[in-house]
Amino acid sequence: MFWILGADALVQALGEVNGSAVAKFFAGQLDHRAWEGFTFYDLIFPLFVFISGASLVYSLTRQIEQHGRATAAKRVLIRGALIFVIGIFYSGGFTNPWPDLRLLGVLQRIALAYTGAGLLFCFLKPRALAAVGAAILVGYWALLTFVPIRDLQLDKTALATRLRTPKPSLEQVRAAFDATTARVTGHYEPGYNLTNHLDFQYLGGRRYDTYYDPEGFLSTLPAIVTCLIGVFAGLLLRRPDLDDARKLRALIVAGLVAVALGWLWHLQFPVIKKIWTSSYVLVAGGYSLLLLSAFYYIVDLRQWRGWCQPFLWIGMNPITLYISSNVIKYRVQAARFVGGDIKAWLDTHIGMGAGQGLLAIVGLALMFVLARFLHRRQIFLRV
Repeated sequence: MFWILGADALVQALGEVNGSAVAKFFAGQLDHRAWEGFTFYDLIFPLFVFISGASLVYSLTRQIEQHGRATAAKRVLIRGALIFVIGIFYSGGFTNPWPDLRLLGVLQRIALAYTGAGLLFCFLKPRALAAVGAAILVGYWALLTFVPIRDLQLDKTALATRLRTPKPSLEQVRAAFDATTARVTGHYEPGYNLTNHLDFQYLGGRRYDTYYDPEGFLSTLPAIVTCLIGVFAGLLLRRPDLDDARKLRALIVAGLVAVALGWLWHLQFPVIKKIWTSSYVLVAGGYSLLLLSAFYYIVDLRQWRGWCQPFLWIGMNPITLYISSNVIKYRVQAARFVGGDIKAWLDTHIGMGAGQGLLAIVGLALMFVLARFLHRRQIFLRV
């Protein structure tokens, strides 16, 4: 949350001011890959899904023990529905009439992945959960690899070339799509894969990428496995028969194995965040396990905790701060303090990007002020 609420803009501004290869590398890590590959920024979204899986182990185990599986499952469904509705609000809500309303998005995917993993956790044992997770990953790969799709790439540039018009209308694209009879298999390019084609055919409302959505409905299935990886991490941390050192080793080994398997699978089934490929699930899940192991060592084993208080404020109110960033827009408010001539002076006398860096710092400060205020007054949005 810290990164997407302003730290990313700060690092990118520093990269622009500094201009060194190292600074540019870190700035590049705080931007998504256009399609295939992986950066640090591509880890943030699945890390949220992973954390929701780890946390549900603690909350639902208590619910199951005290009130039974049916009550726990009901809580999962209610919580998932609330997060889904909040996600629609974040995406603009009912500002625009149908069909210019986005049904799916980041929070909606978290809601659906949490709901799927939570229901599975309520009724299945760990071995069955592992089997279901593996079946989803292999099944998703099989669908994208072997199910035929129309030989038409739903990409703006490709469509403009094929239809011989700079900006083809949606009606023209749909007519071309319906008229295409040739079929192909095993493609994973933008707009040229089963996930994107199903979005175009069946996903109503506004699609983020015009013809398909990076949080489309079919790619939600492997996102459930991302949440299940978090579930297994939570189960490991709750095991009373393992000491801290063995838990740490297990997290590290599992993370390394998942990353290795993911990049090996990448050779045939590329790591692509926008369609949440099975290889992406393993790579992101592996890095999430390694990050968890690092913080488990620092915070729990070594008990170096003084530095993390501000991040605790954020962690106690993530949805509130995420929604507020959309409504309040911290960097827009920061411009009221250090925009205009101040920003221009910094860009002129220090270097291009310096003004943007100051805006990012002030925006982060505003976010931390709100987070601290909410924490001190015990105001938490719990879904």
